[in-house]
Amino acid sequence: MGQTILDKIVEAKRVEVAEARKRLPLEELEAQAAEAPPVRDFHAVLASPGPIHLIAEVKKASPSAQVIRTDFEPVSIAREYQEAGATCISVLTDFAYFQGHLSHLARVRASVAIPLLRKDFVIDEYQVVEARLAGADAVLLIAEILDDLMLSSLLDRIHSLGMTALVELHDAANLPRVLAAEPSLVGINNRDLRQFKTEIEHTLRLRDQIPPHIPVVSESGIQTREQVERLEAAGISGILVGESLMRAPQIGPAVCRLLGRDPRY
Repeated sequence: MGQTILDKIVEAKRVEVAEARKRLPLEELEAQAAEAPPVRDFHAVLASPGPIHLIAEVKKASPSAQVIRTDFEPVSIAREYQEAGATCISVLTDFAYFQGHLSHLARVRASVAIPLLRKDFVIDEYQVVEARLAGADAVLLIAEILDDLMLSSLLDRIHSLGMTALVELHDAANLPRVLAAEPSLVGINNRDLRQFKTEIEHTLRLRDQIPPHIPVVSESGIQTREQVERLEAAGISGILVGESLMRAPQIGPAVCRLLGRDPRY
């Protein structure tokens, strides 16, 4: 079997991190990160009661969809998300496959008040410290690309910097090892990152296998209010939505429709 898209992304990420370490050693990066703005509590807002919470994603492109939004301005998009009622914002920072950048995260941090997630393929503590320096309040960890030792180590590193880890899985077989790491937030990716196929029911099948005290975020393939209502009825705390919002001609009204609110535009 040949390399999957996920394999290629991780391989490229290893090279990217090695080059970044040469340019700026970890010790210097840590010293800079110590001066970063205070962390906002990403976990607390997602765990709070009330309607389902939206993590709205700033995302220009993807390997499967290519360029999603041509008029891509991270700051104005993030401000629209916040104004329309998003609880948090996810910023995709991978450049090679998603045309993102850490600078997008830093610029968004300076422009909105709600918590931010660094969405990337995190395989090294260096990326965690980078996230803290850029102003992230949370970091995505993907179980499919991390062994048990690295998952635990990165979780500890994220927590030591005061941030929240959103630990994501797709394969049901990874759920026991994810739960063994004792994450405070679990994400279920409805998209198989090896095949890039998406199915909302994937979240619904796995929710009952996760302890009820752990907030669950459903990720990928969420496009309609009906889907959101199904997820909310199943006890899902949050949704992470990128592509359907990025494709919308008017982002603010699209957020309002997804959340069942009257558009304020």
